[in-house]
Amino acid sequence: MVMTGSGQEKIVLLIQGFIEHIVFHNETNGYTVLNLETEDDTIVCVGNCHGISEGESIEADGEYVEHPVYGKQFKITSLKVVVPTDVVGIERYLQSGAIPGIGKAIATRIIKAFGDRTIDIIEKEPERLAEVKGISLRKAKEIAEVTEKKRDLRNAMIFLAGYGVSNNLAVKIYNRYEDALYGIIKENPYKLFEDIEGVGFKTADDIAAKIGLSFDSDYRITCGVVYTLMCAAQDGNCYLPKEKLLEEASQILGVSSQRIEELIPNMVMDKKIVVKKEKIFAPMFYYSELNSARMLRELNVYIPEASTGEDALISAKLKRIESRLGMETDEDQLEAVKQSIKNGLFIISGGPGTGKTTIINILIKYFEEEGLEVSLAAPTGRAAKRMSEATGYEAKTIHRLLELTNSLEESGQKAKFNRDANNPLESDVIIIDEMSMVEIMLFNSLLKAIIPGTRLIMVGDVNQLPSVGPGQVLKDLIDSGAYPSVKLNRIYRQSATSDIVLNAHKIKEGSPIKADNKSQDFFFLERNDINVIYKHMIMLIKEKLPKYVEATPFDIQVLTPMKKGALGCESLNSILQEHLNPPSPSKREITGKNCIFREGDKVMQIKNNYQLEWQTLSEYGVLIDSGVGVFNGDMGVIKKIHEAASVVTVVFDDMREVEYSLALLEELELAYAITIHKSQGSEYPAVVMPLLGGPRMLLNRNLLYTAVTRAKKSVVILGSKQTVSNMIDNVSDFQRYTALPERIREQEELSEGEWI
Repeated sequence: MVMTGSGQEKIVLLIQGFIEHIVFHNETNGYTVLNLETEDDTIVCVGNCHGISEGESIEADGEYVEHPVYGKQFKITSLKVVVPTDVVGIERYLQSGAIPGIGKAIATRIIKAFGDRTIDIIEKEPERLAEVKGISLRKAKEIAEVTEKKRDLRNAMIFLAGYGVSNNLAVKIYNRYEDALYGIIKENPYKLFEDIEGVGFKTADDIAAKIGLSFDSDYRITCGVVYTLMCAAQDGNCYLPKEKLLEEASQILGVSSQRIEELIPNMVMDKKIVVKKEKIFAPMFYYSELNSARMLRELNVYIPEASTGEDALISAKLKRIESRLGMETDEDQLEAVKQSIKNGLFIISGGPGTGKTTIINILIKYFEEEGLEVSLAAPTGRAAKRMSEATGYEAKTIHRLLELTNSLEESGQKAKFNRDANNPLESDVIIIDEMSMVEIMLFNSLLKAIIPGTRLIMVGDVNQLPSVGPGQVLKDLIDSGAYPSVKLNRIYRQSATSDIVLNAHKIKEGSPIKADNKSQDFFFLERNDINVIYKHMIMLIKEKLPKYVEATPFDIQVLTPMKKGALGCESLNSILQEHLNPPSPSKREITGKNCIFREGDKVMQIKNNYQLEWQTLSEYGVLIDSGVGVFNGDMGVIKKIHEAASVVTVVFDDMREVEYSLALLEELELAYAITIHKSQGSEYPAVVMPLLGGPRMLLNRNLLYTAVTRAKKSVVILGSKQTVSNMIDNVSDFQRYTALPERIREQEELSEGEWI
């Protein structure tokens, strides 16, 4: 019996038996459903159990719980495998298939040969198994190795549990180090942070404290500096100024900045960091910027042979294409098309309604007529889908274009692509849309797969928010001034009647928006009471907007600047879930980290997971496609919750189906309301924005501009006109520390020097 945190008594029971059948086992988190045969009964047990097999005998601590569907179960909190000592138990264990290579017939022969000494023989004298008919010496050694590995894994998990390491993480650690883990834990647990995805600095720091490692040890400070740079990368930075790094690392580590500075030369020598002119980089970001600049220089070539290089011939071809497509271009657009044809590298930037899609469509037709192969891509599934719908051609995510695999790179990059310098893309022209969303690591991987002579055309809106990941690639490329580009400003007549487009450009220019509610697609409802905002938001989504924009309530997206607070996405999701997908006996539920997930819920992936497998099925359940990788911002709907297995099936917007284990649910959030940052690259029939106040750094012009440009047919703002006015006036973007323009200038200087 133990006391719970609330002061109540909780009865902890001990049960013993052998595992008669494993109903379900999740390899990722160890969640297991099994039938345990005891002296009196067969008990259904559930819990996180690694390294166990059918036929094994166990002792388990836990308590009985009542499942609403499956009835009485024993919930395991801890267990240990008990080696059977009687002949019946040993034979049952061997016959279960727990040890590969031993079936029922061979198990019977082993027992006949060695009796109750069988386990001892397997562990201490495995070569003697070769005395049994059907077992060679090689097979005997294999049996011994499997048995030893299972025992070693269990011992490692017990050892690591003493340091507060979860079963899931313990398996990762054991698979990486095997027996070496004991020395690593005792000598330098910070190596876990460096080597293993999922081990944070704080986990390593907690272990170090338990083993008594010095608070200001070199190991700890070195890891703390790397951790500080990783935290900065989460805010979009590729480096930190030296003084800022020292200040932030000092706060995290609780040691003086002088002590940290003493170790910087050693960290440079050990290649833990890169220092350039008082700028301190994590190596992966420094070399991503440096390599990107070098590869851009190689791609940035003039192509005189493009249609013989004569403007008149190009213009004539383009006019024929325009006529066939029923499109018209002005001088700016025509020049953008021509420069895209003539240059190996070209950048097209412009806001909504400025004709970017028209240019892409004309370019596709032109290159197609020239017999060139064109590939289209965008950073997210939603953006790729929009590109496909706008052009009529297949567009892929950049990850799919580069053929993401499910193996990780040892260099520190989290993704491994089949397409790279050794296996480049075979396209003649590559057009990337929504370039403002592309972060530096992905950009570097893309450039690796493009050979000089291939045209790379990058299209985006530099006034939108920068990428979620580190860097601000599109802005840096334009600011460098090193590459041919065009900035489209004119709004074309098909968009000039849209107040969404007109107001977006007013916001960009810092002018007051049109908010008189005489618009067909832009509405402002002055509301200063949070409960009134809730009420009207629900009414708009359920009743008013679906008919107006010809969409379902699930298609209408609530966008907010914040995660926290009364009008943050966490609070809004709780309210919207209750009204848009209320509880029902026909809908299964499962509890996540911060919310309840229900069948039919709208959800979003909130981190890149390069290992997560997906598949696309036909309406008849036939496999059409499969792959790996689900990414930050991907949105979908919960199709099914498998309660017994604790698995949730999500169907994403592009029809990919993904199964999430209980441990992976922390990578999902409800998505009835999302932050504006997470909406990048997406487009919705209607957007509802509750804006009543919040931190100044979150209420700026770029954020409002990005939110408004996500809407296709209607924008509704609920809240304060003063808040909107303040956002338009606030141009204080959060500064990102990036050095791509600097690396580009270095490459340009190198290029000039080659001609001397």
